[in-house]
Amino acid sequence: MSTMSTDSITAPAPAAPSAHRRALLTWLAVYPTITAAFVLLGPYLGHLPLPLRTLVMTALVVPVVSYALMPLLLKAETKFARRRGRRR
Repeated sequence: MSTMSTDSITAPAPAAPSAHRRALLTWLAVYPTITAAFVLLGPYLGHLPLPLRTLVMTALVVPVVSYALMPLLLKAETKFARRRGRRR
């Protein structure tokens, strides 16, 4: 006899955003982050060769976008999609 606890039953996960929506969310995270990094660090990194400047910028921007901004944007997008789905 198999027993199933209610703890193991969860609501289905919402569908992932489309590729176009993910691209837009990524751009919304990357563009302002890169712009802010250039404004804040540009004066300090301006003397470095371009490949080294790029290395420093990407070493800072990629983790910020990946671990901080994208989770927030995806969470907001999920809430928006749910809210939009209820109206229909």
